[in-house]
Amino acid sequence: MISVEEALARILSFVDVLEPETRPILDCLGQVLAEDVRSGIDVPPLANSAMDGYAVQASDTIGANANNPRIVRVIGELPAGHWTDDVVQSGTAIRIMTGAPVPHGADAVVQFEQTDEQARKAQGGAIGTVAIYKAAEIGQNIRSAGEDISRGQMVLSRGTALRPAEIGVLASLGFATVQVIRRPRVAILATGDELVMPGQPLPPAKIYDSNTYTIAALVQRYGGIPVILGIAEDRREELSQKIGEGRKADLLLTSAGVSMGDYDIVKEVLAMEGEISFWTVRMKPGKPIAFGTLTATSETGQARRVPHLGLPGNPVSTMVAFEQFARPSILKMLGRTTLAKPTIKAVLAEPIENRDSRRFFARAMVSRENGTFIARLTGPQGSGILTSMALANGLVVVPEDRQRMEAGSLVDVQMLDWPEDVATE
Repeated sequence: MISVEEALARILSFVDVLEPETRPILDCLGQVLAEDVRSGIDVPPLANSAMDGYAVQASDTIGANANNPRIVRVIGELPAGHWTDDVVQSGTAIRIMTGAPVPHGADAVVQFEQTDEQARKAQGGAIGTVAIYKAAEIGQNIRSAGEDISRGQMVLSRGTALRPAEIGVLASLGFATVQVIRRPRVAILATGDELVMPGQPLPPAKIYDSNTYTIAALVQRYGGIPVILGIAEDRREELSQKIGEGRKADLLLTSAGVSMGDYDIVKEVLAMEGEISFWTVRMKPGKPIAFGTLTATSETGQARRVPHLGLPGNPVSTMVAFEQFARPSILKMLGRTTLAKPTIKAVLAEPIENRDSRRFFARAMVSRENGTFIARLTGPQGSGILTSMALANGLVVVPEDRQRMEAGSLVDVQMLDWPEDVATE
C-alpha cells in the first residue's frame, strides 16, 4: 500500500491542463480563463447620477437648510439611458434619475429627499421650481467616468476561475464570449453482475447501481462533463470493450472490480489495455484503488494518455476516493491551481477507533456552537452505508498513526459542504 499523498502525486503527474475553447459567458461559470481580459471601454462610460434627484451647480446650494432653502428653476428631466443638450446654469436644475448621464454644467446631484419635491407633487402641481434644503458638495452623488474600470485596464487575468461576479464584469465590458479552459469529459463505468439500472425491476440477488449516479453528480459538481458508459458485467471481453469506449474521454472512472475477489478483474483488464501504476492506498474507506493510463488517439491523430481511476465498489468508498483523487484531477484539468479540499479544525464530539494503521475518513456533521466547530459522526461508518455520506457535511481525517481519537480532540475536517448554519454564527 502507498500513502494518500503518494497516490495523489502519481495520479496528478499523469493529468494535464486541457486546451482552451471559446464559449458564451453564461456557460463559463466555474471555468478558468485562458486569456487575459482588458477593457476596451470606461465603466461607467460617462459621469452619471448615483441617486434620483436634481442635477445642480453646487454653488447654488451654499447655506441651504430647512428654514432657508435655495430655490432653483427646473428646466428639464433626464431618465437613465437618455441624453440632453440642455445645460445647467446658475439658478437652474435638471430632474435626473439614477444612472442618467450628468448634464453639462452640473457638478452635483441633490437627492429628492433633500428637496420639497414630495410636498409639491402631493399638491398636484407641475414642478417648475424646486426648493433645496441642504447644501451640496461638488461631485456629490456623481459617479465619474471610469470609476469602476478604465479603458485599457487589465480586469481579469488568465487563470481566474469565473464566478457570478466575474461573469457580470465580462458582461459589463461587452463580452458575449470568452476563452476558457474546456471542461473535461469524464467517462463513468460501473462493473458487476449484480448491478441493475434504476427504473428497472429488481431481480433476486441484484442491487441498483448507485455508484454511476453518485459519480456523475460529483463530476458535474466539480466542473466536468459526465459520460455514462453503463454497466459492464464481470467478463473480460465486455469490460475491455467498455473500457475502449472510455478512451474517447479525458478521464475514465470505473467502480468496483479492483479488490482481491475472483471476479474483481478491472485491474487485470487495465493492465492488458494500458499501464497500471498502483492498486492499493493506505486509507479507509477506499483501500482498493487501481490507477493507470490507457493509450488513445486524439482527433488530430496524435497519441495521448487517458488516465484511468478504478474506484472501489462500496458506495462510501467510491465517494471518499473520488473526493481524494478524482476531484483534484478534474480541477487540474480545468486549470485550477487550488486542488485541496477546504479543511477546518473542529472539536470531536465522540471517540473514533482506528486500529488498522490506515488514514480514516469518518463521516461527520459539523455545526458551529458558541463560535467553535463541533464534529459529530453520522452513525455507523461501514463502507456500504451510503446514508452516512448523505447525512455528512464533512470528513474527519484520522491519521494513520492514531489508533483512537478521544472526544474533545481537535481534528481536521475536510468540508464537503458549507451550509448556512456552519458558515455563520
